[in-house]
Amino acid sequence: MGNFLTHSPILSIITFLPLVGALVILAIGGKPDVVARQSRIIALWTTLLTFVLSLTIWIYFQPGTAAFQFEERFDWLPQYKIGYHMGVDGISMLFVILSTFLMPICILASWEAIEKMVREYMVAFLILETMMVGMFCAMDMVLFYVFFEGVLIPMFLIIGVWGGGRRVYSAFKFFLYTLTGSVLLLVALLAMYFQVGTTDIPALMQAQFSREMQYWLWLGMFASFAVKVPMWPVHTWLPDAHVDAPTAGSVILAGVLLKMGGYGFLRFSLPMLPEASAYFTPLVYTLSVIAVIYTSLVALVQEDMKKLIAYSSVAHMGFVTIGVFSANQQAVEGAIFQMLSHGVVSGALFLCVGVVYDRLHTREIGRYGGLVNNMPKYAFAFMVFMMASVGLPGTAGFVGEFLVLGGTFQVSTWTALLAATGVILGAAYMLYLYRRVVYGELTKDDVKAMLDLEPREIAIFVPILIVVMWMGVYPMSFLGIMNQSVAELVSGYHAALKNSADIAPLGSQFLAWLR
Repeated sequence: MGNFLTHSPILSIITFLPLVGALVILAIGGKPDVVARQSRIIALWTTLLTFVLSLTIWIYFQPGTAAFQFEERFDWLPQYKIGYHMGVDGISMLFVILSTFLMPICILASWEAIEKMVREYMVAFLILETMMVGMFCAMDMVLFYVFFEGVLIPMFLIIGVWGGGRRVYSAFKFFLYTLTGSVLLLVALLAMYFQVGTTDIPALMQAQFSREMQYWLWLGMFASFAVKVPMWPVHTWLPDAHVDAPTAGSVILAGVLLKMGGYGFLRFSLPMLPEASAYFTPLVYTLSVIAVIYTSLVALVQEDMKKLIAYSSVAHMGFVTIGVFSANQQAVEGAIFQMLSHGVVSGALFLCVGVVYDRLHTREIGRYGGLVNNMPKYAFAFMVFMMASVGLPGTAGFVGEFLVLGGTFQVSTWTALLAATGVILGAAYMLYLYRRVVYGELTKDDVKAMLDLEPREIAIFVPILIVVMWMGVYPMSFLGIMNQSVAELVSGYHAALKNSADIAPLGSQFLAWLR
């Protein structure tokens, strides 16, 4: 079976199967209620099949090598040396699994919540899955860029059509922020293409760029990836997008789309532009520390549940960017693990908000209280995800933060110390949220009437609970897969810097003081 997978286009099948499901849904005819029901069923089975197929990649993945596996390659635009090249390594494979895992959960979460234009909604989600998976599998920069930008279109529609409140404003803000940054990424891509003569990512990793060119290329990529992460101060689109997106839209936005920026840093900035990455590391540290502390303080004063969790996402992704640019094995593995755990945990927290919003149609924290009395199952699930977000040992959130802080401490003690305050502030705002929603007196009549989790909602939460505990108790099942790929990334990065020993980081005197 493993031999068959190696020689079959398994990555293309996983990437484009959701697109096939979308075309099947578009071909459905009949009464609106029949079309809606069939659209839901086809979308669910398509995403479940895609997830099962993606697990075969995990099962037959060879963790002892940093080489790209399950590669597919054929000429796409041969006259321009642009090819269709797909493959995964120990880093990207885990993000493919994360994407396919969350998608059927999103379809189930939308089962009753979405009542208008159900067919179009399911089609948008299936196209979104194709774009996400394709982006993580792409081994050609043009192909990567097509998928990277393609994600914007279905997400723009999901927020703008099925969102609430100021959905059109939030959709346009999301689109314009991310598109503006990506234009500079395109400029950097074109510059690399004209310099090297190919857009093949493994070939570009081996290419040598002058230091001055690296600086400009790095800034072009940073403009795009920083918005996607999102880093302070280009994070302001995220709270608006989360607040106005439907629940499933928030799950995918937090679970997968925020990881695209971190993945871009790991795949392009560090290996292709090592000197520029070292030079701009103090800038990344500064912006990330501000993000961790400032957005945590902002989260403390929020009255909207979604906004609180959205700001917490910015803080958690600050840990990721610190870990990536600390550029040692421990910190980079921690950053990747943090992205995976945050994808699962923050997605689960948005689902928790969706459960109570479906019942009371408000996200205001002050409208709730005492839910543990009439919704004990919900209170338990919410508690586990809240503890994981805080970073309780034994849950998914602890491992990534611990590794990032430990790895960063070896590079910059002050950065690690300042970032660690985010752990304390994170506990403060999450416990504040949980106490006000779940505990207290059950006095409001409409809150008393709220029913506990129904079977569909239990089916959504159980797999996430299992994954959260599994990642916390047995992290080596994830760290072992990424180990070799990270080791090669880090060793290549430091080897390139050793050949350029005279490089002085931006604000090097300040950095020396921080150490």
